[in-house]
Amino acid sequence: MHFTSEQHLDDGVVEREFVLGEIPGTLWTPGSAPAPLVLMAHNNGLPRREPRLVARARYTAARGYAVATIDAAGCGDRPRSAADDRARADLRRAMQAGEPVDEIFESFVGPLVEKAVPEWRTTLDALLALPEVDGPVGYSGWTALGIHLAVTEPRIAAAGFFAGGYVPRAQREEARQVTVPLLFLLQWDDEGNPRQRALDLFDAFGTKEKTLHANLGGHTGTPWFELEDGGRFYDRHLR
Repeated sequence: MHFTSEQHLDDGVVEREFVLGEIPGTLWTPGSAPAPLVLMAHNNGLPRREPRLVARARYTAARGYAVATIDAAGCGDRPRSAADDRARADLRRAMQAGEPVDEIFESFVGPLVEKAVPEWRTTLDALLALPEVDGPVGYSGWTALGIHLAVTEPRIAAAGFFAGGYVPRAQREEARQVTVPLLFLLQWDDEGNPRQRALDLFDAFGTKEKTLHANLGGHTGTPWFELEDGGRFYDRHLR
């Protein structure tokens, strides 16, 4: 892991950009160290510098957690292929037209999840080797990736998912194997994710401790107070 920049923010938070092989990422650490770690993954196609993710990361770090995010293959600072761009365009067009999107979604998002999990696990190895980062480890963000990571990575102790109804079939099946405490956020009027699918997914999770928070509004309208509730969720399970 090679750090390429360092910036000191308010509340004693330090923001550092890093490169791990071909993987670019950002690490935020609080003034207190070592700190429990939260892996924060944005939905596929969005960069790690997306303002909503950065705001969440800075808030969580100021609360006393180390927070890390990376760009998935084909996202952010990483090369994007023409095939990726076509698949994203086809998916957007089908969703906007109200057409069936399951097959497009499976062929595009399924492989993204499979590629992303080994990179997150490699990143986790490197992060936990740093003196300022400690376990236990939490996860926050992209639901499909989080399901696969929670099932395959035993160091994940708690997970917060931003609910999306469109999750690959493999992850819908894996949901039954998720046993860590779970906080599931659902936007009731999410224009891009069917509500009933998200409710069915919540029902399928195998964990004995799962909480669903539903709020009115569209996909990007999650209220800020949910970030505060999420902080309390991680306080219970990572401290």
